[in-house]
Amino acid sequence: MKVVIMCGGLGTRLREETEFKPKPMVYLGKKPILWHIMKIYSHYGFNDFVLCLGYRGEMIREYFFNYELLNSDFTITFGKAKKIDIHGKHSEINWKVTLADTGESTLKGGRLKKIEKYIDGDEFMMTYGDGVADINITELVEFHRQHGKLATVTGVNPAARFGKLTIKGDQVTRFTEKKNIGSERASGGFFVFNRGIFDYLTTDDVCDLEVGTLDKIALEGNLMVYNHSGFWACMDTLRDVEYLNGIWKQGNASWKVW
Repeated sequence: MKVVIMCGGLGTRLREETEFKPKPMVYLGKKPILWHIMKIYSHYGFNDFVLCLGYRGEMIREYFFNYELLNSDFTITFGKAKKIDIHGKHSEINWKVTLADTGESTLKGGRLKKIEKYIDGDEFMMTYGDGVADINITELVEFHRQHGKLATVTGVNPAARFGKLTIKGDQVTRFTEKKNIGSERASGGFFVFNRGIFDYLTTDDVCDLEVGTLDKIALEGNLMVYNHSGFWACMDTLRDVEYLNGIWKQGNASWKVW
């Protein structure tokens, strides 16, 4: 099953960091938060990634193109045909990463539709490039397969600035983006979709995922919630960057399941 990660947003609330780099490349410890997210999925055996690039996507391309050189010892032999020998193996040796340009200012629905050609199975996962959690991905996938609906969203309890989920049992009856939700569940990303989700989307830059699409799917009774009561946080502001880096430095990063 492929894992799609949204990596194209401007990150306007994190301008101190994102003026010169995309938000998924903001560092958490010695690695970008994007790497942390991918390590979570990889821990559960999901190593096939599709990255939806946009704002400063070239930095993400360069990072993965040079990944083995940046994370291994190597020897260069100079001559007519320069030769590079990489020594040893890093723990990401089995990763397959597809980097897809989905537009500078495209909304998430359009980005997702544009990478449809890279999804070759009946199911796939999707998340955002700025959130980490100690979520059990295996249980998430099993939950999705058991209910048989089109989509699953992970419900969390964060601050009141994310997509509100109105829930009846395990079914989402409404998906309302960024309202004051108090103590109610909100969308934490970590979605599982059947490929039928593409029928709701277009490649138009203004095609959104949260506004319109997911609410329509919820109203049809096809969106279920996987309730996650453990750790979840996103890197949305400079305060979030400092908070997550503080946890990492203290050795208390509960999302580090690998």
